[in-house]
Amino acid sequence: MARKNRSQNIAVIAVFFAVMLVVHLLSSLVFNFWPVPIKPTIIHIPVIIASIVYGPRVGGTLGGLMGLVSVIHNTIFLMPTSYLFSPFVAPGNVYSLIIALVPRIMIGILPYFVYKYLKNRFGLLCAGAVGSATNTVLVLSGIFIFFVQANNSNVKAFLATIVWSNSIAELLIATVVTVIAVPRLQKLKK
Repeated sequence: MARKNRSQNIAVIAVFFAVMLVVHLLSSLVFNFWPVPIKPTIIHIPVIIASIVYGPRVGGTLGGLMGLVSVIHNTIFLMPTSYLFSPFVAPGNVYSLIIALVPRIMIGILPYFVYKYLKNRFGLLCAGAVGSATNTVLVLSGIFIFFVQANNSNVKAFLATIVWSNSIAELLIATVVTVIAVPRLQKLKK
């Protein structure tokens, strides 16, 4: 029985990871041509949904994979803030890995417990919001804690943009998609 569950979890992780990669690639393409400055990250939505439907172990694993995607993306596609998520871009260091991985793993854990405590539509709404807010709060906190000396005007402008535009858009999108997708996946899972 345990072997069957492990095989099912691996299959679920593989499917959700494939969805995450497609979402990441498509959203990167779309938001590069997006005419407004709001460029929300939506790769975390499958992590939130998987956490609620399949549990914190699957969600945490997908969150870790999301963090690895962030490290790889920021190592290959250099931006002024890439060092915050990649230790391979100067002045990035081991703290860059903490910022890239820990918040993303927590995205896959916290929504499960929020929904487990509030098992209703409001709980889904809260779980989606908590998952999205977890990413924003932990990433920004990590940047302020570990890279306080690097908080130059570029980083401060970047953080202000995230807090006031991207994070609100991400929270709304994650909440709506979670409320719509989770009940359907729960039916399919049965």
